[in-house]
Amino acid sequence: MAKYKINYEEEKCIGCGTCAALCPDNWEMQGDKAKPKKTVLGEAGCNKEAEESCPVNCIHVTEQ
Repeated sequence: MAKYKINYEEEKCIGCGTCAALCPDNWEMQGDKAKPKKTVLGEAGCNKEAEESCPVNCIHVTEQ
């Protein structure tokens, strides 16, 4: 099973909440920023959609 890693550039996050809305299983809002609940995953799942929809491109999902 491939593993995926999320590299998240928190300083670029504008807190729009798109990732949390698209992928609530792994993204949540904490104050004015989004945070991933896990950064190492068995499957990319909805995290890829969150990555593609982020308006400031601060989410990067890579296969390990």
